[in-house]
Amino acid sequence: QVQLVESGGGLVQAGESLRLSCLASGNIESADSMVWYRQAPGKQRELVASARSGGSIMYAPSVKGRFTISRDNANNAVYLQMNSLKPEDTAVYYCGAIFGLEATWGQGTQVSVSS
Repeated sequence: QVQLVESGGGLVQAGESLRLSCLASGNIESADSMVWYRQAPGKQRELVASARSGGSIMYAPSVKGRFTISRDNANNAVYLQMNSLKPEDTAVYYCGAIFGLEATWGQGTQVSVSS
């Protein structure tokens, strides 16, 4: 089972950008999906973006056009480029690897956006 480590979070002002990285300890090429979720205080965890093994990509409506997920199987990494950040993007962001019915999660990285 791979282990995932996220990095790149921080405190930024509205309108700025951040790039989150997720590095896996093993091969992610066979993962059905690599995903980014986020969880804001008092809210349920929500799917932000996913990159499937066949190449299809999905975004939550709230981030579409601002966020870009990229999957680098060769380097066992997945990234989330976040542009035009808004205060409502403030959350802990988690990287996940989906293998069939099993999912592996990182520890999360905090993103805080001030107005």
